[in-house]
Amino acid sequence: MDIITIIIGIVGIAAGFAIAKIIEKSNISNLIKNAKKEAASILKDANLEAENIKKDKILQAKERFIELKSEHEQVILARDKKVAEVEKRVRDKESQVSNELSKAKKVNEDYESKTAEYNNKIEVLDKKQAEVDKLHKSQLQQLEVISGLSAEEAKEQLVEGLKAEAKTKAMSHIQETIEEAKLTAQQEAKKIIINTIQRVGTEEAVENCVSVFNIESDDVKGRIIGREGRNIRALEAATGVEIIVDDTPEAIILSCFDPVRREIARLSLHKLVTDGRIHPARIEEVVAKTAKQIDDEIIEVGKRTVIDLGIHGLHPELIKVVGRMKYRSSYGQNLLQHSREVSKLCGIMAAELGLNVKLAKRAGLLHDIGKVPDTESDLPHALLGMQWAEKYGEKEEVCNAIGAHHDEIEMKSLLSPIIQVCDAISGARPGARRQVLDSYIQRLKDLEDVAYGFSGVKNAYAIQAGRELRVIVESEKVSDDNAANLSFEISQKIQTEMTYPGQVKVTVIRETRAVNIAK
Repeated sequence: MDIITIIIGIVGIAAGFAIAKIIEKSNISNLIKNAKKEAASILKDANLEAENIKKDKILQAKERFIELKSEHEQVILARDKKVAEVEKRVRDKESQVSNELSKAKKVNEDYESKTAEYNNKIEVLDKKQAEVDKLHKSQLQQLEVISGLSAEEAKEQLVEGLKAEAKTKAMSHIQETIEEAKLTAQQEAKKIIINTIQRVGTEEAVENCVSVFNIESDDVKGRIIGREGRNIRALEAATGVEIIVDDTPEAIILSCFDPVRREIARLSLHKLVTDGRIHPARIEEVVAKTAKQIDDEIIEVGKRTVIDLGIHGLHPELIKVVGRMKYRSSYGQNLLQHSREVSKLCGIMAAELGLNVKLAKRAGLLHDIGKVPDTESDLPHALLGMQWAEKYGEKEEVCNAIGAHHDEIEMKSLLSPIIQVCDAISGARPGARRQVLDSYIQRLKDLEDVAYGFSGVKNAYAIQAGRELRVIVESEKVSDDNAANLSFEISQKIQTEMTYPGQVKVTVIRETRAVNIAK
């Protein structure tokens, strides 16, 4: 039974497999038929679509061909139009040229006919001129026979008579012209000077030799004087300024003829009082720093001055000299204010006369630079200023105007008299100058120069309005015994060489210092 069952199972499996194969084969054949049908349908659709695309492309190509053909025809039409225009212009030019040629031919014919006519007229005129010359010659011969003079002699007599008459009239006319020119020139010169003075207004204040230093309380006076007066002595020795501490409330008076020294002393006192530390070493340090500060301020003042006046390209050394004018005076008149005023006056006057305004301003500002030398010079200040201007590259007109404004040299340009006139205008203002102050300052400078003439003198300061001369000597060169002898010699030289009111006290100061630095 088991075997039969197995056999029946195997037969069943085989039959099932066969039936499955038959069914699969039938399905495959159906699939192939369907696929062929679909392929035929797709091929048919593709052929139809290809035909449609082909027709569309043909239509597009035809349309593009028509567009290109239309564009080509338009280009050809435009080209034909341009060619026609060019041909028309050429025909017009040809017609114009032919007209011009005909006109030129006609003008040439007219010219030739007129030339022939003129030639005929010239021949006739030559004949007539010959006849006139012949008649003139015969008339001259008859006149010579009648007058008994030749033609040349008659000409000479006529010319001499005309010369005398013309000379008389010319002299009369020249005299009238000169008188009128003098009158007009004086009137114009007065007008220009008056207009110039009216257009420049400057406040004038005569400088003095005293500055007042204000303090908050009188207690500060004791600190400034110091123990046994050592602080005030150190300050006077360092600055060369006489410091007067009296009963004037809340004020200390600084007296010195040199404005730079007074300003250094005033600023140094201000710094010392503000800082509170007042002793000889600190005083010397502050005075040295203040002197450097004043030098910087001098340069800044010079730069501001040239900028305000519109002067460019000035040498740095001349700018420094201009700044130093702030601390100099001429007959009591501040030299910088005077030079600025002269510069403005010169600019206005040069503009009125049609001259170079910039050069006039430049010469006006620099005309008194010879009054602020670093060292004493035997030359007049005008010639010294001219040498400085030449040294630092100023133009010849400017140098000549500086040197000639006091008639030391010959004036070579129109700028020179303008500088001279404007300098006189500025100095002639009421209250502008004071002769006594200038001679007083010169006397103090001479007093200091006497001391500098001796060997070993380091500094010399004239104080108390010239009644005292303080001389600081170098301790290495002058001993204590020599200091007393030097004081006597200086006093004798002052007594024999100088003129002064009252008495002059000569104080020689000798100091020995030993300085070492701990590092």
